[in-house]
Amino acid sequence: MSSSREPHLFVQYLLTLADDRAALAALRRGLGRPPGTVPEMFPYVVPFLPANPHPEQEAAYYTIAALFALHPENTPEGNMGDHMAAARDEKSREAVERRFVALLSAHPEDLPDLLRQAIAYLKSKEVPINWERLFRDLQLWSHPEYGDVVRRYWATAFWRYQPEK
Repeated sequence: MSSSREPHLFVQYLLTLADDRAALAALRRGLGRPPGTVPEMFPYVVPFLPANPHPEQEAAYYTIAALFALHPENTPEGNMGDHMAAARDEKSREAVERRFVALLSAHPEDLPDLLRQAIAYLKSKEVPINWERLFRDLQLWSHPEYGDVVRRYWATAFWRYQPEK
C-alpha cells in the first residue's frame, strides 16, 4: 500500500483534464448515478479499463472519474483519513467525524455517494485529494483482505495523535 508506486496511467490522464471544462462536465454527469451508466463518460474512461475488469474494478474507474471532475485539485500526499482530518476544526469536529465513520463503514454500493459528499465537503474547505491513492484504495475496498487494511490506514491517518497548536 505504499504511495511510492508509479502513478496509474488513468489518474495521470485525469490530471491532464483538470482544466478541460467540457471533459469535467461530462465526467460530473456520473455523480449520483450507478458507475458505468452515463454514456458521456465512456470516451474518457473506457480506453483505460483493463480487459475483462471485475465489476468493482470497473466501478472504481467511473467513480474516481466523476469524483475527480467534482474537485480536480490533486496532492501526492495522504489518504482520505488525512484529507478529512485536515478539513476538521473545533466547530466541525463531530460532524466531520460522523461523516468519516460513515465512509469507513460504507458498503461498496453506498461508497460513491458517501465519497461524493466527502469530496464536496473537502472542496468547500479547499483540501486537495490524493487521487492516485484514492483510486487504488477504491479498487481494494471490497477485497476480503485488503479492504480492512485500507480502512485501518484511513482511520489511523484521521485519528492519529496531533499535538496541540
